[in-house]
Amino acid sequence: MEKVSIFWHRRDLRLNDNAGLHKALSSGNKVLPLFIFDRNILDKLEQRHDRRVIFIHQEIKKLKQSLREVGSDMWVHYGTPQSAFEELLEKYDIEKVFTNRDYEPYAKKRDAEMNDFFKSKNIEFLGAKDHVIFEKGEVLKDDGNPYTVFTPYSKKWKARLKEHPLEAYPSEDLQEHYLKCDELPLPSLSEMNFEQVDVEFPEKTVSTELLEKYGDRRDIPSVRGTSRLSVHLRFGTRSIRSLALKGMEHSESWLNELIWRDFYQMIIHHFPESANHEFKSKYAGIPWRNNEDEFKAWCEGKTGYPMVDAGMRELNRTGFMHNRVRMVVASFLTKHLLIDWRWGEAYFAEKLLDFELASNVGGWQWAAGTGCDAAPYFRVFNPESQLKKFDADLRYVKKWVPEYGSPSYPAPIVEHKMARQRALDTYKSHLS
Repeated sequence: MEKVSIFWHRRDLRLNDNAGLHKALSSGNKVLPLFIFDRNILDKLEQRHDRRVIFIHQEIKKLKQSLREVGSDMWVHYGTPQSAFEELLEKYDIEKVFTNRDYEPYAKKRDAEMNDFFKSKNIEFLGAKDHVIFEKGEVLKDDGNPYTVFTPYSKKWKARLKEHPLEAYPSEDLQEHYLKCDELPLPSLSEMNFEQVDVEFPEKTVSTELLEKYGDRRDIPSVRGTSRLSVHLRFGTRSIRSLALKGMEHSESWLNELIWRDFYQMIIHHFPESANHEFKSKYAGIPWRNNEDEFKAWCEGKTGYPMVDAGMRELNRTGFMHNRVRMVVASFLTKHLLIDWRWGEAYFAEKLLDFELASNVGGWQWAAGTGCDAAPYFRVFNPESQLKKFDADLRYVKKWVPEYGSPSYPAPIVEHKMARQRALDTYKSHLS
């Protein structure tokens, strides 16, 4: 039986500048790449045409093709991580398993369980940092505690970057170390009980011009002012290091968005309970109204507030929502309607192509005023003034809400001034 190392791809669907893969290819053994369509995750998905599964399947096809060109392939398993390795162990003498670290609660639990499994089989389990620029204890306060406020975190992050310049991991230079093998099968979407639908995914590239104008155009939802690279960062089809280098060269405001991403990844790592509970415990138990009819109107983009409705319809149709609009719709749900931020977070988790637990929870808790470094509870976005400021010509609204201005467009489900005051009174009463 051939002695091999396994590289377990997760949220790093690329063969270039991949830290863990580079480590595996440099280890001395031949390397067989692996991807697991994990049923612990897939079986919980509501939609059988989930865009993210389609995206992953499409990217795996590309990786397999690239590996076939050097005489190797990727083993793709539909099941659980343990069932995947039990099957592999019937065919290969696995000495080491390499992967890139993940910081979310399920991933850490899965890796702890798999580490026990590997130990029982005398297999070494080795991780690498790839998904973020800095992890765990690399950016901490002077007293050794994690930051919970972004601005000082970002200053320390940038200072550390000057001391530890980014390095690339040229995995593509080590292709001779892949295991030579016959072509391996790829489970079809239908075998995994998913449907193929046509989805247009954003490109992996970002222009210099866009980055240089990012600070001026990032808040205008009707123009291409943002990179739309979030899905590629989410699934690792682009290296975070290559993008940070671009930000350093062309746009500090864009680089700051990447730092926010690291910040939220480390919040979920250090404070895993914040995935489901208010980061600031004094906000736990806010008496949310949780009106189901109003929640349904919000989900469907029928609130009578055009920027909110445009954002929700864009999300439902495409799996994407502009970041400025995300703030507006999240504030509207939690403040105007007094609906629990977890309802909104779960809906975004179901619909967003770029869904990432850490950033999604961080953003929702920020909007609700319950999170680390959150907007104060008395900041209530006015969806009408946001519309005038960021979509004055209604280009964005008219694209997604064509009936706006006609008799068929619904009246507002709540009056802004009253809703704002109700939210302030509710929060103030709870905190007093």
